[in-house]
Amino acid sequence: MNIAVLTSLYPSSVRPREGIFAERRWSGMLARGHQVRVVHPLPWAPFHMGRADWKELAQMAERETRVGIGIERPRYLHVPKMPRRNARAFARRGMTALLAHGRPDVVVADYAWPAAAAAPLCARQRLPLVVSGRGSDVLQVAGEAGLGSQLSAYLRESGHWCAVSQHLVDALDELAGERGRGVLVPNGVDTQQFHPRDRAAMRAELGLDARAPLVLVVGHLIERKDPLLALAAFAALEARLDARLVFIGRGELATALDRDIARRGLAQRVRRVGELDPSELARWYGAADALLLTSRREGRPNVVLEALACGLPVLACDAGGTSELLQGFDAMLVRSREPTELARRLAAVLEQPPPREALLQRAQTLGWERGLEVLERLLDDARRARSTST
Repeated sequence: MNIAVLTSLYPSSVRPREGIFAERRWSGMLARGHQVRVVHPLPWAPFHMGRADWKELAQMAERETRVGIGIERPRYLHVPKMPRRNARAFARRGMTALLAHGRPDVVVADYAWPAAAAAPLCARQRLPLVVSGRGSDVLQVAGEAGLGSQLSAYLRESGHWCAVSQHLVDALDELAGERGRGVLVPNGVDTQQFHPRDRAAMRAELGLDARAPLVLVVGHLIERKDPLLALAAFAALEARLDARLVFIGRGELATALDRDIARRGLAQRVRRVGELDPSELARWYGAADALLLTSRREGRPNVVLEALACGLPVLACDAGGTSELLQGFDAMLVRSREPTELARRLAAVLEQPPPREALLQRAQTLGWERGLEVLERLLDDARRARSTST
């Protein structure tokens, strides 16, 4: 198949970790013999271009090739506080760039909002469109962003959708008013990259204390990931005052997090190391004793997949598809968001972690191949359905 991917989230030389799970999906489809090209429209907002994050967008190459996939990044005018207008502008600019290279067999809106806004344009071109949900692009958009009715209309017009967790599939089905229509296409984990390592050796390489328990928080430092709750839980971890906490990631809450670390007098036990590439991140998983995840919303958290593949215990708040990944490991899933309860449960995981063999066995069922096979069938079904309706 000739697959065209329209997305608002994809890695670049400027932001190599952003959307890395999407690159893994599409490089997997390329390896299965399909043609894949990516159109990644970028917003242009003259009044915001002085901000650091907007400067990074401006630095992204208009055209780039990564792991054999060509990526095109046309610009569109972004007007603050006009999400519907911006989504339509994103879709128009993206579809123009996409069609300039000929007609694909199928288009994938990979990250539902704003890419699903291409549904009316694809319908006019008689192009099959599959909308793919990943997390906040569905839950936040349909929730506090108040765009549920618009996303619902785009889903019904496309007629095909999928998501990385059953929780998200159900949310898309409900939005579209068609229960049982969506398809679960889970992300996988690269077990060649993420695998068990010798903890003592990793700590020596990273210059870490050989004996102190090490807890990681991996992800963007943003509100929905709630890093401040992770810090509060660690501060309440009175049972293990020798423990250390490391935040891996970046985001708008970095300054607030630094202030809270200082206010709590934890500067000697807590540190931030910024965003890391996968190979470096895998070393930290290998050195750690537990991963702590305190997200308010999740799709199918890749950090949990990566930790399990490394044999690393997890303590996670029950959000979105997290519970789907931790089936059979009730001790690692918390339904409370109280710092003291999180601290108590974290202490228990550190004191009596699940057997590494059980974690690795769970990870073996979460590889990429199963998801890619399901995706391949879904895209082919969408292509066939469109061809028979013309």
